[in-house]
Amino acid sequence: MNSDSIKRHEINDPKIIRAWAYYDWANSAFALVITTAIFPAYYLAITDNLIDLFGVKIPNSALYAFTITFAYIILTIASPLLSGMADYGGRKKQFLLFFTLIGSISCIGLYFFESMEQLILGTFLFLIGLIGFAGGLVFYNAFLPEIASPDQYDTVSAKGSALGFLGSLLLLSLCLLMIQKPGLFGIAVGTTLPVRLSFVLVGLWWLVFSLRSIAKFPENSLHKPYINPIKNGMNEFLKVWRESKQYPELYKFLFSFFTYSAGVQTILYMASTFAEKELNFETSELIVIILCIQLLGIAGAYIAARCSMKWGNKITLLFILFIWTIVCMVAYMTYVKSHFYFLAASVGFVMGAVQSLSRSTYAKLIPKQINDNTSYFSLYDILEKSAIILGTFIFGFLNQVTGSMRFSILFLSIIFVLSILLFSRIKMNNEV
Repeated sequence: MNSDSIKRHEINDPKIIRAWAYYDWANSAFALVITTAIFPAYYLAITDNLIDLFGVKIPNSALYAFTITFAYIILTIASPLLSGMADYGGRKKQFLLFFTLIGSISCIGLYFFESMEQLILGTFLFLIGLIGFAGGLVFYNAFLPEIASPDQYDTVSAKGSALGFLGSLLLLSLCLLMIQKPGLFGIAVGTTLPVRLSFVLVGLWWLVFSLRSIAKFPENSLHKPYINPIKNGMNEFLKVWRESKQYPELYKFLFSFFTYSAGVQTILYMASTFAEKELNFETSELIVIILCIQLLGIAGAYIAARCSMKWGNKITLLFILFIWTIVCMVAYMTYVKSHFYFLAASVGFVMGAVQSLSRSTYAKLIPKQINDNTSYFSLYDILEKSAIILGTFIFGFLNQVTGSMRFSILFLSIIFVLSILLFSRIKMNNEV
């Protein structure tokens, strides 16, 4: 990275690192409340079990999965162009702000999703919210190698992940209190208002904290004029794609990352739906599980960073992927609620660990002295989104064909086994 043209700040500046980490605090509320804890159950509760979609009857859980798939198809197509434009024009902050705005405003708009009559509106706003959330991550992640030195990547990434888990946990607790005890907030019992207000709170939380965080992000002094921005943006991305082939270990990592992300991200989106449909969990029981996952996610992120310092990123990630494999196999055979609590605890730990360590491992593999961090992270981001498309589509397809999510879960265990085989071929610096 060219220090004269790219940044006007000191590497490892505590204020900038804190601001970067607090963006995770801001946007993770959407990941927890909307995609995991409250919205999935609400979506299934107020929509018909079977929905007529273009003359085909599909389960509402499958429609939910397909909505996620469609959102990530859009992002996969758009990301190379947007990231190239951001790198070419030096406008990562502006793109991050754009996705934050459309995501948070869409989240607030879910307030108007009251019943089956607003199915199209609710599904559309959820779709746009996902695009805002996931679309901004590529620009957010791209700041990591610009604000921290390589020896700090694991720790800084873990700090962001931990703050994300903590912030979303605090907001979820407030939302659940409002839903469980609406009278404390002057809301009548037996209405959907507390749930819909929780969507508004998430949108406001995301918006307010993100604006404060983004304002402190470093400016990029490389501002090329936007002449033919689409052409220049695509050329920028294609240049990085060609360059990446010169780094074999980076290439190997991307393929492995794609494989295990299909499993990790699908579980993240579908876990609560599986528990509700297959094991008949009540909302109150799901709340306990989700709270445990968040708390253990904080521990997982920091423990993974410490383990990587002692044993290296490769060994640590291989062990984490092994745990994911076991979790999926056991979930396929789980019919008792008490057993699922242990699975949820395992998921919480490895969720925080794999998200934090994957990001920092990739940052270590990116070639140094470059100006194209956004485009490099776009490769990472596109593969993650493509993995979500594959994972959620197959999950929804098997759910549709078999009428059960268990075979979908079993399929994910095969994905993790393949990812272990692929990841074992990578050679990390100082770990060979």
